Amino acid sequence: MITIISSTNRKNSVSKKLAHIYQGILEDKKIETEMIYLDELPEDFIATALYDQSGKNKLFNTFREKMLRAEKMVFIVPEYNGSFPGVLKAFIDGLAFPNTFRDKKAALVGISSGVQGAGLALSHLTDIFNYCGTHVLAQKPKLSRIEENLTENNLSELYHSLLEEQVDKLLRF
Repeated sequence: MITIISSTNRKNSVSKKLAHIYQGILEDKKIETEMIYLDELPEDFIATALYDQSGKNKLFNTFREKMLRAEKMVFIVPEYNGSFPGVLKAFIDGLAFPNTFRDKKAALVGISSGVQGAGLALSHLTDIFNYCGTHVLAQKPKLSRIEENLTENNLSELYHSLLEEQVDKLLRF
């Protein structure tokens, strides 16, 4: 099973659309997936599920349990202000350390409206995962100018092929 994380809490996000496309690629290869959408996090989780409140928010604990079970993860990461969304960092901070990430595998996909394809965001996130002991797949598609390459739920042929290539490598990873 591969867990796919749509890494923003923005409603109707491009990240969520891309997560569904990624899921479709995996399902075409008969791979079971589980989805995590950060827009479904409890609104108060920062105050009720972190630090001395760890493990006390029942709604957030369902996210913690899914992430603890995950062996391979795919993070669809939008660029926010030159990095990744703050809600993703807060989400990571609320998970069980170190067992959520140690010796597990992750693939990262960056998306942006601009030309960098969230390259800095993926670099920042890779540093965090390295600290947590996560093995990060080297191939990290950086999908720039995403609005020009995504219509409804269809991705451009080039970007779709980049995701398919990453999926093949993730399955062998």
